[in-house]
Amino acid sequence: MLEVNGLVKKYGKQNAVNNITFSLEGGEVVGLLGPNGAGKSTTMKCIVGLLRKSAGEISIGGHDHLSVEAKKLFSYIPETPHVYDLLTVKEHLQFIAQAYSVINWQEKAVELMEIYELDDKQDKLGRDLSKGMRQKVSICCALLPDPQILFFDEPMIGLDPKAIKNTKRIFNELKTKGKTILVSTHLIDSVETIADRIMIMKEGNIIGNDTLANLKSNFSRDDDSSLEDLFLELTKDE
Repeated sequence: MLEVNGLVKKYGKQNAVNNITFSLEGGEVVGLLGPNGAGKSTTMKCIVGLLRKSAGEISIGGHDHLSVEAKKLFSYIPETPHVYDLLTVKEHLQFIAQAYSVINWQEKAVELMEIYELDDKQDKLGRDLSKGMRQKVSICCALLPDPQILFFDEPMIGLDPKAIKNTKRIFNELKTKGKTILVSTHLIDSVETIADRIMIMKEGNIIGNDTLANLKSNFSRDDDSSLEDLFLELTKDE
């Protein structure tokens, strides 16, 4: 579903992402972990076309990642949710439905707003929403077109515990439908229970890319170590 080959992103002479290669298959949830400045958000923004890559090739569903065909296949939730000040919550969903030609979108929009407790706020303007509410609107807009692949950059930040639980449940439902999910996060425990595979980045490089069990067997001396323990071990300063 996603192929990234030799991705490089330079800022001046500095490499933010250093020649990384990986792929995502249908029906898997992949957690992208790393300390601040590791290159996680830069990688994701290059994939979705918000940043121009310096080198490498990226394809989504067999299409170049910048093509209209590729853009029809994915949704992206940025770390900082952006909403339109003068559109209501419901109008955001209507806008996305029309942009993606979603048929009979109203029923699914109502369902999503109920899940994220936005049904009583559907007539509120974007400028009047809290950060958490904006995040919920962003997630609803991403889910509405039923994309094949979803890119979430820190999806849990700003969400209340109930919304976090519902988001994890939705991740699992999407996985059973064969959807692909890439989740970049600092909240390690939020992906430990849902991710099929973990990618760990440090200083623009992928230093681990495997199932949690395999990562533990390869890099940890303790079978009882958590993902957090493994992450801190792999990313510690030499």
